[in-house]
Amino acid sequence: MSTAFSNALSGLQANSEAINVVSGNLANENTFGYKANTVSFEELVSSIGGASDANLTGASVVPSSTQTFSQGSITTTGKPYDAAIQGSGFFVVQSPQGQQAFTRAGNFTLSKTGQLLTQSGENVEGWNGVNGVVNTNAPLTNIVVPVAGLQAPTTTTEFSLNLNLNSVAAVGTAGATFSSPIQVVDSQGQQHTLTVTYTETAAGSWNYNVTIPSADLTGGVGASTSVATGSLTFDANGNLLTPAAGAPIAVPITGLADGAADMPLTWNLYDANGNPQITQYDSASTNLASSQNGTQAGQLTGISIGANGQLTAAYSNGDNVAVAQLAVGSILNPQSMQDLGSNTFGVTSLSAIPAIGVPGTGSRGTVTGGALESSTVDIATEFTNLLIYERGYQANSKVITTEDQVVQSTLSLITG
Repeated sequence: MSTAFSNALSGLQANSEAINVVSGNLANENTFGYKANTVSFEELVSSIGGASDANLTGASVVPSSTQTFSQGSITTTGKPYDAAIQGSGFFVVQSPQGQQAFTRAGNFTLSKTGQLLTQSGENVEGWNGVNGVVNTNAPLTNIVVPVAGLQAPTTTTEFSLNLNLNSVAAVGTAGATFSSPIQVVDSQGQQHTLTVTYTETAAGSWNYNVTIPSADLTGGVGASTSVATGSLTFDANGNLLTPAAGAPIAVPITGLADGAADMPLTWNLYDANGNPQITQYDSASTNLASSQNGTQAGQLTGISIGANGQLTAAYSNGDNVAVAQLAVGSILNPQSMQDLGSNTFGVTSLSAIPAIGVPGTGSRGTVTGGALESSTVDIATEFTNLLIYERGYQANSKVITTEDQVVQSTLSLITG
């Protein structure tokens, strides 16, 4: 076979492989996290009868295609288990056979047993939480989140009331008495309404009485039972003077009728910065805000991936609890990885050691929940490449046709 035939055949094969790469890119235009492949042609050198440079003739070949790991656009989906990486790195997954792999596709699903999975069934890896705390220094594991059940109630241990008492109310009048209700939660999740009643005794001085409905207590008598009493005093500027900061009021509740544990409550009169939460100004007595740290039992209402890959469980009582954290692995030379199919990659002997950790740390990109990364395929570029490779294929086929005509003419001269 002549060199012209050999060169043209290699050109046909190279351009055919390049067209295959383009077709693969176009087929994955809408595959989330897909990275477009690029083609590089390489010259083959052959000798026709000697080692002289004048006798060297080049053919063409596509040794391999490489993926360009550039950033794809981030599209918000609003789906709870979707996640997208902005920057470098890959989600870490594990196949059913135990092989670790990496992917940029974050369109995850949740199995009926709470396992976070890729579309092709690989387990997504990270760290699981215990009682709302995620230890990212622990070894990687398959992420498993709760899919049902109740969150245990949290007993109230402290409460605060933010209010103003009218400084111009006359002692003994209706305006000299005011009350603040607040609900607290016992160890069984049952709510109890405490009522704090303030009664002015002199200018700048008020007594308080904390009561609970007697029906809530074992052996309660009357409509309500007092559980704490005392007095509040204010300075000339209407600021709380006594009790002083650092001296919260003890409000003990014992003998609950529902059998729950006793509640040794603390009433905080000052905020974390030491500012009083009760004032006495020339304004109508009013409740401004209240807070307490107990929660009722809550039913799981959903799991979602939030800021930087943290999985959060939402409960009907309003609590949001961290249950897991996605891991991201950064690889300095991602082009060295092996394509395992299903939009996943595995490291090879040429790959740098993956740096696996929390998103947004080190060289790892950040993670956005409820979003996906689009493919990096550009249709205009692919169509342009398709035309170029098609012309290359046609040109090489023309060489074969021409060379065949030359051979036929030569043979006719010999046989003629």
